[in-house]
Amino acid sequence: MSDFRKLSDSFFASPQVSVEDIAEAAAMGVTLVINNRPDGEAPDQPEGAEIEAAARAAGMDYVAIPVTSAGFSEPQVAALTEALAKTTGPVLGFCRSGTRSTLLWSLAQAGEGGDPDSIAAAAQAAGYDVSPVRPAMDMLAARARG
Repeated sequence: MSDFRKLSDSFFASPQVSVEDIAEAAAMGVTLVINNRPDGEAPDQPEGAEIEAAARAAGMDYVAIPVTSAGFSEPQVAALTEALAKTTGPVLGFCRSGTRSTLLWSLAQAGEGGDPDSIAAAAQAAGYDVSPVRPAMDMLAARARG
């Protein structure tokens, strides 16, 4: 059973997904799957290629934007922003627990001028804490507002 957590009307975060979860995402109308987990992080995780194949077979797009223990970078935020701009339907981002996907989404939203307090509240409602990236969110939001 999936653990898709709604961050917005168009973005869900999830812990590691299975091929079966991809079918459920497709049934929900998800059009893009974003993998924020590097391959080989844990011995029991499915390879990204397996999830990509399932997503594409279900008619969804797939993008890998791996986030390692080294943390987040502006190119990763830009890659997510670009991927979100190119899709027309709901998006499912996943990693080991959903936290990295949520943090990256939060940074991308702030970078597009989203209100950091509202972004943090949406993440909190889904069970995620964005405090580790809150200073970066504030900086990105301020930059976006000029």
